Amino acid sequence: MEDGVRSKGWGLEWRVQDPSEELESAPLPLLPLLSAKTASSPRAIGSGRVLASDICCGLENLPVPVINGVDDEGLPPVQYSPENVAGPGEDLDPTEINLPGCDCLTASCEADTCTCLQSFKGAYDESMCLVDLKDKTSYSRPVFECNIMCKCSEACKNRLVQNGLVFKLQVFRTLMKGWGLWTQEPITKGRFVCEYGGEIIGFLEASRRIQCQNTGDMNYIIALREHLSTGEILQIFVDPTHTGNIGRFLNHSCDPNLYMVPVRVNSMIPRLALFAARDIAAEEELSYDYSGRFNSLVKEGRTEEVTGGQTPSLKPCYCGARTCNGSLPFDSSLYNLKDKLTVT
Repeated sequence: MEDGVRSKGWGLEWRVQDPSEELESAPLPLLPLLSAKTASSPRAIGSGRVLASDICCGLENLPVPVINGVDDEGLPPVQYSPENVAGPGEDLDPTEINLPGCDCLTASCEADTCTCLQSFKGAYDESMCLVDLKDKTSYSRPVFECNIMCKCSEACKNRLVQNGLVFKLQVFRTLMKGWGLWTQEPITKGRFVCEYGGEIIGFLEASRRIQCQNTGDMNYIIALREHLSTGEILQIFVDPTHTGNIGRFLNHSCDPNLYMVPVRVNSMIPRLALFAARDIAAEEELSYDYSGRFNSLVKEGRTEEVTGGQTPSLKPCYCGARTCNGSLPFDSSLYNLKDKLTVT
């Protein structure tokens, strides 16, 4: 995560077909448009002081060490959580189980018999790579995995994101961008890499936290907007600042190697899963586009003016891509409140 230069109030958006009629319950949010990140990294990664042998504290399938070979900076205190947790201001609980399960008794579900796959179609191929979700309507199919209520085995091919890390990753200190995340082994295009998890908070709480930040503070809040085919926009806010997972260390790139897709497992609240946008080499930094435009069906940026007509100065981008825009993406939506918040 780029220390002191991360874009404030950035958001990801996606247009998706409305699958609510398959659920009998509340309308289902559509896939948000999320982006990937850059893949250039200093070759010094892997050497330096070992600050932690496993920042995940044993909560992931694989340990994720932390290395600093650049300066004396220590790792900021973070309560590690591999999944989203409930935060202030949001009525929905990400840990609540509110999706039905299939009755498949086989090791792995099949499309002709599984109610999960029949309702939403499979999102992964035989190589466990994400398939193309776009269709001719300019909306993406939502991704639903088999869940804890399903009778299929843990080896089911429709269980991927929920099974956690499968590649060896490492948190490292960069020269210009603070902390970053890189892979210790090659990753094939379409494979799941990690989640961006943290507190699920409400809009007013997200706005309060953003407006309490100082100029040099890092901002980790993601505003995920799902554009339904009905014209409705559903949104959630994820903040891993104090409670989160390794996704919080991912940096922005104008030419990313990851892109984000909302995946639903047990709850209507999506898990923000990051997939490889191309083949990724070992010792390459992992990154995605904070703006959400990369590999997205919604290309328009958010250009609203903030309250008072003042636009905060843009933060410089150090991704190093040939297509670099020079500054980090900025989403002013969390500053545009009809009723001004009293920040205390």
